[in-house]
Amino acid sequence: MHNAGAQVLSVAQMRSAEERLISGGSDVDALMQRAGRGAAHLIRRMAPGAAITVLCGPGNNGGDGYVIARALREWGHRVAVVAAMEPGGDAARRAAAECDAPRLEPDAAKGDVLVDCLFGSGLNRRLSDELQDMLIGLASRHDRLVAVDLPSGIGADDGALLADELPRYDLCIALGAWKRAHYLMPAMAHWGMVRLIDIGVERADGRALLVEKPRLSAPAMDAHKYRRGLIDVVGGQMPGAGMLAARAAGLAGAGYVKLLSQRRIVDAPADLVTMKAPGDVSLGREIGDERVAALLIGPGLGRDADARERLGQVLSADRPTVLDADALVMLRPAMMTRRASPLIVTPHEGELSGLEDLFGLSGEGSKPERALALAAEMDALVIAKGPDTVIATPQGRLAFAPSATSWLSVAGSGDVLAGIVAARLGVTGQAWDAAMQAVWLHGEAARHAGPAFTAAMLAQSVQDAVAAAL
Repeated sequence: MHNAGAQVLSVAQMRSAEERLISGGSDVDALMQRAGRGAAHLIRRMAPGAAITVLCGPGNNGGDGYVIARALREWGHRVAVVAAMEPGGDAARRAAAECDAPRLEPDAAKGDVLVDCLFGSGLNRRLSDELQDMLIGLASRHDRLVAVDLPSGIGADDGALLADELPRYDLCIALGAWKRAHYLMPAMAHWGMVRLIDIGVERADGRALLVEKPRLSAPAMDAHKYRRGLIDVVGGQMPGAGMLAARAAGLAGAGYVKLLSQRRIVDAPADLVTMKAPGDVSLGREIGDERVAALLIGPGLGRDADARERLGQVLSADRPTVLDADALVMLRPAMMTRRASPLIVTPHEGELSGLEDLFGLSGEGSKPERALALAAEMDALVIAKGPDTVIATPQGRLAFAPSATSWLSVAGSGDVLAGIVAARLGVTGQAWDAAMQAVWLHGEAARHAGPAFTAAMLAQSVQDAVAAAL
């Protein structure tokens, strides 16, 4: 059995997967028919009875386009083909020969739907000015746009834009497996819906995974608060961020959450345990408790000498730990002693760049490549968060998060995520499982919170997200 929706492949991995299908008895023509007709079904459902123009390129993506055109024509659509270049491969030539849709010059084509089968995931250089102008012109004469595999002008492995101007598509149809660009910016901003056509691709070696809905369970019948996970949130100068993280941790499944503050907090909610632990001895005593399942430090920590001292203590304790926000700014390589316990860091783009500078990394390459390099250098799991979120481990495991609501771009959202990560780390004891679960719960909480929420509302919605995963 395979799960095409669970893996995210590079272009090279996808090519190898198709070669294995062919060596196993499929041929290129059969795969092209399967992919093209599957895409045609989605287009037909999106725009029944529409007049459709299919823009075909020279490769197999263009061949898919001829199959799409033929199928839609069989089903009663008015279909025309614009051949930007003549088909180059045998399978694409056969598909073109079997397609009886009329061919039009680009300037003469207009209709309800434009289907872009120019290059898909096969482009690895800039789109020429001539082809870019052709694509933009065709897009302007159609009401809706569909990209097959990927919009032409998108880098499949890094999500980069390979043209100065690209239209926005209503639907992007991935063929066989998700590509990395389907979950990376700036590519993700260029379409609305995304759908996948399964053509029988098996699990690829070294594949990345898609963050999917976890299968959580209720606590065991004999559970108590310590067995469910004691989480220490180590606070600092700004208690509000720590309270947000602690609230999220409590609602993400932890049995007991403590906020260890430098000063007494008078406005904490009644269900949050706050403890004044300002000095080395008092903080060390609390985080050294053998019942502590995970530590979180960073939200509201501050950036003074006391903050650095508290961070050093947390790292020296060698407990399962999450570093976020100020902790990532105050971190120094000398603090990174050899560890036996899992370490998770949750940088946004600015913090990711800062950590790369700190640890002598170039910062070059795609976001997945950068996250993997940092994970290896720090020997920590990295959640590189943002509108595109990537999870990377020192061992080379990689995962991509599906697109979440842009309402998550609110102050305190990262504190909530850090609290969820700490809770799931305390519950599972595994960095990978904790990260995968937390990223999904964070996005799901945002969905439940609705539009225009605050971080406090997001934290409260974590409970709904957990309920959805039971």
